Amino acid sequence: MPIDLRLDPSEVSLLNDLYEFTVAAAFFERGMNATASFEVMVRRFPPTRGYMIAAGLQRVLEVLEEFRFDSDAIEHLKSLQLFKPEFLQHLSQLRFTSTVRAIPDGSIFFAGEPVMEIRGPLIETQLLEPLVLNQLGFASLTATKAARCFSVASGRRLVEFGLRRGQGADATLIAARSAYLAGFSGTSNVLAGKRYGMPVFGTMSHSFIMAHDSERRALEDFARTFPKLNTMLVDTYDTAQGVRNVAELAARLAADNIKIQAVRIDSGDLYQVTRQARAILDQHGLADVAIFASGNLDEYRIAELLRAGAPIDAFGVGTSLTVSEDAPSADYTYKLADYADRPRLKTSAGKATVPGRKQVFRGINAAGQFAQDLVGLVDESAAGVTREFRPAVSKVVPMLQTVFENGRRRVGPTILNQSRDHFMSEFAMLGARQRSLTSPVSYPVRLTAALNAMTISERLRAEQLQD
Repeated sequence: MPIDLRLDPSEVSLLNDLYEFTVAAAFFERGMNATASFEVMVRRFPPTRGYMIAAGLQRVLEVLEEFRFDSDAIEHLKSLQLFKPEFLQHLSQLRFTSTVRAIPDGSIFFAGEPVMEIRGPLIETQLLEPLVLNQLGFASLTATKAARCFSVASGRRLVEFGLRRGQGADATLIAARSAYLAGFSGTSNVLAGKRYGMPVFGTMSHSFIMAHDSERRALEDFARTFPKLNTMLVDTYDTAQGVRNVAELAARLAADNIKIQAVRIDSGDLYQVTRQARAILDQHGLADVAIFASGNLDEYRIAELLRAGAPIDAFGVGTSLTVSEDAPSADYTYKLADYADRPRLKTSAGKATVPGRKQVFRGINAAGQFAQDLVGLVDESAAGVTREFRPAVSKVVPMLQTVFENGRRRVGPTILNQSRDHFMSEFAMLGARQRSLTSPVSYPVRLTAALNAMTISERLRAEQLQD
């Protein structure tokens, strides 16, 4: 049986929590299906995150376009013996008809501000909660991890190496895509390269060296087989001797117009061994042969190595990125903000929400840097809220854009390279204090006067509802 790397479209609607169906059935029983607005945000960031990168939107939109309950899904729900035939009939006819506003993939966002709004019939929008959070959450976490590596690499090439340590096939595809979106040069994952049009990179394995009776013979065999893809793995045995073998080989291959591109080091004290490797290569006139480092790397280790002066030209980052090791989850929420043309909110301790439909306004200062964000009402304008920025800003940009309207795309699917370019542009505008790896300063996000006043009013109303 083939490996299932992506859900069958007929099963997507069942990738859900049971309570979503019981709640939806209760809504249906009572005729509650007026227009609702649910918003997605990260309530609070992991302690070491001063920003996050939006990712996963395109996958969400692809799923929404095909969202439906086919006969097999209905039969399975029927087999649970929980739902009345009338509700199952309603589900069988359900198609995605909602409007979606979202910040684009590749955007930088901050805690406490909506990144997506889904507005449509209450039952339809209620049923989408787990799917939307599942797709946006992991993609954004891995994109953010990749962006942190990109931030400290200072222009050096980064390659995503996490396929073999990823937690499931689909997760590795998401991580590879997110890494490329957030500045990586490409991936080792061939399927990700095919599916998303990403560059793929590869070197050679230790087993190739070990299967030969001579390291020198192995290196030469590989270089002659792949004369234009010949990053040489030099640490199967003694790393320094491996580099010397490459230097000797490079001189002989030059006669055949074959040029060694790089050496790869995957173990040991990377600071010491890369310095030693650089010295050997330079002594043999191979200053243009790059050093590629891999092996348990993340943004902290990359920053440490480069601060110390390690002569590394490129990095392979695997496990830590693919599982977002130091921050494997974020406090993503999907909350009702408006129903039947009235703002709605929670007042739970530590989990209170801000009512009403919203727009996020980003203030850009005179230096072209992010200065402050305001979360306002959906019908407020950039011009109208400009005076509320303190200190004053030179430009105000609305962040949430309509991508689906009444179940149909407003624009065509965004190409991954467009999202990557958007990330590059946004990242250049992010302040150094938010980029800090260990002690980021919280970016200022606050409510506009109009939204704040409405929130106070609705909280008072909520207190009366409990009487």
